[in-house]
Amino acid sequence: MTERVLYGYYRSSAAYRVRIALNLKGLQYRQQPVNLLKGEQRDPAYLALNPQGLVPALLDNGQLLSQSLAICEYLDEAYPDTPALLPSDCMERARVRALALSICADIHPLHNARVLKYLETELGQDDAQKTQWIRHWIATGFTALELQLASQPATYACGDTPGLLDACLVPQVFAARRFGVDLAAFPHIVRVDAALSALPAVQAAHPAQQPDAV
Repeated sequence: MTERVLYGYYRSSAAYRVRIALNLKGLQYRQQPVNLLKGEQRDPAYLALNPQGLVPALLDNGQLLSQSLAICEYLDEAYPDTPALLPSDCMERARVRALALSICADIHPLHNARVLKYLETELGQDDAQKTQWIRHWIATGFTALELQLASQPATYACGDTPGLLDACLVPQVFAARRFGVDLAAFPHIVRVDAALSALPAVQAAHPAQQPDAV
C-alpha cells in the first residue's frame, strides 16, 4: 500500500483534528511537518501539492486531500472496517456535522494565524487587542456549543463513542486554554474534553507529542 502521509503543523487546530481522527480509526501515517511560522506553507513544492497553502493535507492511496473535515469524512468512507467517526443515523450524522462546523467554520477561522497576522499588520492591532478578539469569539462560539452539548449529555460530545465532533472539540479547547479563555462557564465542554484527554488516541495527537513540537 502507498504510504499515508499527513502534512501538518504541530499546533494547527485543523491538523490536530486529523491526527485525532486517524488515531481513533487506528490508521498508520507518517507526518511531514510544514512550519507555518517559517512560511513553509508558501514554498513552491508545497503549493504544488496543496495550492491553498494550508494544513493539513493528507496523501492517501496516491491522492492528496485537503480540508480537515473532508479528510475525516473520507477516512470514514474509505475505511469502514475501522471505528466510525460519524453515527449511522442520517439525522444524527447531520447533527454531528453541524456541531463540528460550528467549531471549524465559526470559531477556529477567527483566530487562525492568517487572521491574526492581518489584524496586526493591516489593522494595527496589538497583542492585547488580538487576545481580546480571540477570547471574544471563542467564548461566543462555546456559549452556543455548551447549550447544545448540555441538551444531550453523554460520555463524549455526541455519544458514548468518540467521533468527528470530539476530534474537533479537543483542539478548540486546547486553543481556548492557550489564549487564556475562562472556561468556567462551559462545564460540559470541559467535562467532555477531560474524558477525551484520557484516551491514548487523543493523547498521541496532542501538539506536545508531535515530531515538530518546539
